[in-house]
Parts: sequence; structure tokens; C-alpha cells
Amino acid sequence: MEREGGKPAAVVAVVTEPRFTQRYREYLEKEKLLDRQHRVEKMPDGTVALPVLGEALPEQHLRELRNRVAPGSTCRLTQLLHPVPSKKAQGRSPAQRLCLEVSRWVEGRGMPWSAELEADLPRSWQRHGNLLLLSEDCFKAKQWKSLEPELWETVASALGAQRLAKRGRVSQNGTRTPAVTLLLGDDGWVEHVDNGIRYTFDITQCMFSFGNITEKLRVASLPCVGQVLVDLYAGIGYFTLPFLVHAGAAFVHACEWNSHAVVALRNNLEINGVVDRCQIHFGDNRKLKLSNIADRVNLGLIPSSEEGWPIACQVLRKDAGGILHIHQNVESFPAKNLQPSGSGEIEKEHWPYPQQTVTSQRENGATRDSKTKVESAATKPEWHRWAESAETRIATLLQQMHGNPWKTKILHIQPVKSYAPHVDHIVLDLECRP
Repeated sequence: MEREGGKPAAVVAVVTEPRFTQRYREYLEKEKLLDRQHRVEKMPDGTVALPVLGEALPEQHLRELRNRVAPGSTCRLTQLLHPVPSKKAQGRSPAQRLCLEVSRWVEGRGMPWSAELEADLPRSWQRHGNLLLLSEDCFKAKQWKSLEPELWETVASALGAQRLAKRGRVSQNGTRTPAVTLLLGDDGWVEHVDNGIRYTFDITQCMFSFGNITEKLRVASLPCVGQVLVDLYAGIGYFTLPFLVHAGAAFVHACEWNSHAVVALRNNLEINGVVDRCQIHFGDNRKLKLSNIADRVNLGLIPSSEEGWPIACQVLRKDAGGILHIHQNVESFPAKNLQPSGSGEIEKEHWPYPQQTVTSQRENGATRDSKTKVESAATKPEWHRWAESAETRIATLLQQMHGNPWKTKILHIQPVKSYAPHVDHIVLDLECRP
């Protein structure tokens, strides 16, 4: 998850004279209304502001302060626009701060705090600028429902955010639309900057994977100057943009059938200054009319891009061929035959593997008599078995399509990240020549 930073939101405070500060503090502590997360502040007119919990201090407490606790005292409410965290709060983790502020707010609403509610709080989240994306496994208890929508303002304030969203499982509908609900805020548009490239998208409509950063960096370093590339699953431009901005591709044909992703892709091409070097092909890429055009083809779909293999072979240049970058989730369970992973848990990413170079010198021609050479002890045999299987399938497709054998060579196998202990996202760089 990303760093949990952000500026604190404004807080409510009750104002009185310095000589009454201790009386006010004792009363507010007794009533569990004192905000311990922020410091007491001295106002320009010499009065003192004591931060309190909630959006306002009920009138009954204001009367009690004025008439019984400190008769004759100034007693009014204000907002501290730039509250200063207390020393104690500065030493707490964001998750601890969230628990403290939500529990006090809940109790201030007359609801008892419980171990069940505490266990139902999020322990981690994604930060997208001023928007926090919570995971699906939090705020499930039925008690939370009666506290909405003010609950979300409290959560956002505790974590220094202005907007809040909660994700569900990614729908397996072909477009991988995220089941994200906006809890607080007017829209879900966010921006990320990776390797100098700006990505904007609506988080409620489009996916963004932090774990793909190693592959985006690798793509950006490939020698693509003067080359034409076809990106069969472009999304919001995850790989289209690195190919154009950093790798120097002359032109990219970007294929995408999610209309929301296409809107974001157009924006991203524009804001990164490469819109004149890319054509978007909206719709099912299996019906793509392009052929004999590509020096490279990117097949960035998981768990498997196999449905795109025929069209990838179709768009390769007939005279010179090119390179396919084939993404795949590969299982490595003991005693199981290697198959593309169809797991629905694809959003559960683990840390990426360290960048490695896994290469092979195998050529796939008419005789296919050369052997695979593994150059890294870190690679898994399942990755190579899948790569060889993919190479055989691609060679067959090319021969069927063009009427003559093509030479294929496994150039590189790149681990991207792990989705589970035995499921790895890898990329195969396969050279294909007539």
C-alpha cells in the first residue's frame, strides 16, 4: 500500500479564556468529548481553543460549560482550519489514529464501542492523491450502516483524506470493471505519476495495478525507436504510454473495449503529449482489421492472453516478423499440470519479485532440436514449461496463418508479481521471424 500521508482536515473546537481552560478540559474529558489527537491552540485575541470530537458540541454541553463548569466564561465554537496534531497523536500509526478517532466518534453518538467494531476497521488501504481506497474486508458489521454518511467523513478526516471509496471483487466480465463504491466525494477521478508518466482514470470504472511498475519500467527501457507496436489490451495506457514516452516507439495501435478505459486513455495520451503517435481501436480486438504492421505486440492480459494470440500473429510484419510480449498467470502447485490460472483472487497482489533476467536460447523452427538454457537459478521450471508450450502454440499459429514455418525464440521470461504463494504473473518475450 502507498504511504498514508495527507494534511489534517479542519476540526471543531470550543473557545474560552485561559483561566477556564483546565475546567473545560476536565469536563470534556469526563464526557469523552475532548479531541486528544490535536493540540489546544491559542487564538489571536488571547482566548484558547480546545478541540472536541464530532462535527459540533451539542447545546446541552455548551450550557453546562457556561452555567455550571465556569460561570461567566466565554463559550463559543470555532473551526481550526489547520489543526496541529498532539505529540501523542504524532507517535501513532495511521491505523491506530483511525481506531482512536472512530471509536470516540462512535461513542459520542451514543453507540457502545466493541471488539467486533474494532476488528472491522481497515488495517491498510491505497492512497490515490486525496482519495483513499479501502479494501472489501472492512466496515462489514451491520452497526456501521446507521452511522453513515457522517462515518465516512470521520474516517477520511482521521486519515487525512478528502474522498473515500471501498472496493469489492473485480468483475470477471471481460473488461475487469472494479466493483468500487464511492463513499465520500463527488467523483472517483484520480491521477498517478509513474516514471514521469501521468495516468488519470476513474477509480470506480478502471483498474490500476501498483504491482506492474517493474514491468512498466522494463518496457520503458526496450529499444523500440522507429518501431510500430500493437497493444492488444491497452486499458488506460499502462504499457502504451511507456512504449511511446520512454521506449521511443514510432507509433502504437492501442486496442481496448472498456469504454471508460478508452476515455481515460485518450486523456492520458493528450496530457503526456503523445496523442499524435497513437490510434485507439475501440472494441473486440479479435475483430481487429490490422495485419502485417507490427514490430512488437504487447499482450498484457491476465490470467491469460491466449485468446489474443491469433490476432497477435496476424499483425506481425510478414517480411521481418517481430517480438511478442505475452503476459500470463502461471501456477506452480506440486504435482499439477501447468495451466493458465483462472483464479478469481487476482486482486490479491503480493510484493513483486526482484528484477531478474531469465533467458533462453531455444529456436523453434522446422527441426526444433535445440535445448533450453536456463541462466537464472531464481526461475521456476513451471515458467519454462509454460513458455515452451506457448512457443509451440505460437509457431503452429504462424505456420497455419502464413503457410510456411517461422523461427521462434524465447528471449526472456520476466516475473512481474505473485498473486498467491503458487500463482505468478510472468511475461514471455518471444521472437518470431519468417
